[in-house]
Amino acid sequence: MKERIIQFGEGGFLRSFADVFVHKMNEQGLYDGKVVVVQPIAKGLIPVLNEQKGVYHQFLRGIEDGEVINDCIKVTSISRGVDPYTDFAEYLKLAHNPDMHVIISNTTEAGIEYLGTESINDAPPKSFPAKLTVLLYERFKAGLPGFIILSCELIDNNGKELLDCVLKYAKLWELSDEFVEWIKKENHFCNTLVDRICTGYPKDEVAELTERLGEEDKLMNTAEIFHLWVIEGDFEKEFPLQAAGINVIWTKDVKPYKKRKVRILNGGHTSMVLAARLYGLSTVKECLDDKIVGAFLNKTLFEEIIPTLGNTEEDIQFGKAVLERFANPFVKHQLLSIALNSVSKFKARVLPTILEYYEAKGELPKCMTFSLAALIAFYRTDEANDGEDIMAFMKDASVADILKKEQYWGRDLSFMQSEVEKYLEMMNTQGMEKAFLEVLG
Repeated sequence: MKERIIQFGEGGFLRSFADVFVHKMNEQGLYDGKVVVVQPIAKGLIPVLNEQKGVYHQFLRGIEDGEVINDCIKVTSISRGVDPYTDFAEYLKLAHNPDMHVIISNTTEAGIEYLGTESINDAPPKSFPAKLTVLLYERFKAGLPGFIILSCELIDNNGKELLDCVLKYAKLWELSDEFVEWIKKENHFCNTLVDRICTGYPKDEVAELTERLGEEDKLMNTAEIFHLWVIEGDFEKEFPLQAAGINVIWTKDVKPYKKRKVRILNGGHTSMVLAARLYGLSTVKECLDDKIVGAFLNKTLFEEIIPTLGNTEEDIQFGKAVLERFANPFVKHQLLSIALNSVSKFKARVLPTILEYYEAKGELPKCMTFSLAALIAFYRTDEANDGEDIMAFMKDASVADILKKEQYWGRDLSFMQSEVEKYLEMMNTQGMEKAFLEVLG
């Protein structure tokens, strides 16, 4: 098969999502394409991916229509991985392959950023958008068509934000007007929404699952059955996802789908996990099974998040479905996995609800304000996992300085200071259980 897709990100999510979908399209004879995976940061899984020739096993497990599903797919859609930090020339060669027509990315919420400090001669530039700009410029110089670009990062207008960053780099590097026009006309930066809970490498089940497979797989991956991909535009002819039975929606506007999903599912996760981890829990399932944390999540969803969305029956049913997905007995979703890059996640997933709730009611939502205090407390532990600068600042800065950090939140949050400090004091002096109970009333 020909290599047709460039994928930025080798983590568990895209391997449980897009790479499985490409595998299914290939398997049904609807598509004839392989994925080349690019490692977007300096350290990653590319050596292991190449050692296994791109092949890994994806376990898909959960409850569907009342029936227990426990499937395993041997995924063969990835041809190889490329590490631009060790072989930049090989990375640039991807732009010269005329068969390449799709780019997929998931570099976390922090991945789509314009630094403005990089050079086009960096090999590679630091940020994902800068790396992409270099690749697109190489494509332009080769006289080849552009790409369908499917950005899967969980930020609003992910495709547009990525395009804006690319255009900023083109301006910074004083690239030609012709190249800028080519970016805009020859490439389709699609806003998308992705939804599948991926629980990654099943470290607690490795022996059992290895025995089931009959072979070692360092990249075995786990996820729930449910999946949804909402994409602005319609490229079904070029990328026949619907024909392969994938739950994809081609649409003119992804916003209503994204807002509901990010606010309820991702916002529920991010509001809960750091406080739950400080409380001593390890997985989302443990949170649902714990009476205190389970009650906290219910209150967060149905008294704070869903009312700001309109409290429609559709919103309420989505919330109830999210609770069922979180309680999936097969899903061992590690809280520390969700906690990665929590500052940017909080800004994208939780803060908009806090601000809308405050504007509508004139008071702060208790649970989500509590979750911001928990975020500060968590970043003062050694379990925080974020950019080095962010972790250093969050560990030592005062609450006042943290809330004033517009670079992190997009605005000054000083108006939340007294409430956040109150909850943080509770956590530090009374312990997490009593602090949770205080919020629950």
